[in-house]
Amino acid sequence: MGVALGAVVVALSASTATSVAAPPATDTRGFVDSTARCAAPSTAVAYGYTATSRVAICKDESSGQLQYRGVRVTDGARLILAATSTDRGYVAENDGITYTVSSNALVISSGSTQIRSESMVDFHGSAPSSTSGSSTSSAPSTSTSPTQSSAIPETTTPSTPLPPPLPAEVGAR
Repeated sequence: MGVALGAVVVALSASTATSVAAPPATDTRGFVDSTARCAAPSTAVAYGYTATSRVAICKDESSGQLQYRGVRVTDGARLILAATSTDRGYVAENDGITYTVSSNALVISSGSTQIRSESMVDFHGSAPSSTSGSSTSSAPSTSTSPTQSSAIPETTTPSTPLPPPLPAEVGAR
């Protein structure tokens, strides 16, 4: 009976671990109920998440401009910036801080000093890997062409406090 009870406890533990580590809901525009989601008519060219962050790289189909949309899920901090595509990945800069998104990691740096590197848990789209000599990437996501145009703002720095985090931005996932 002790062995059977142990098996049930192990099975329940595995089931609970799976539900706790369940990936956040996504679609072709990024993360559902999150700032890391492309606003129509923009489409996601890449999106992924780390243990503490969610990011989406959006493209305005009419202008070709890229936008970085990032969220730190531990506190709901959000950042929306213009982005560029480089051989290192997608890059966005704000006040001397550089955010580089690749298929392998989100790397945050100041000048040549790396502040933090967060490994991607899951990544969709295409972007160069951050390790030199590697070009591994996921298959690009499919998207439909928008029928209307909206320019992506270069930088979004709110002058008033941000509203509370969206449902998908609460708690560390």
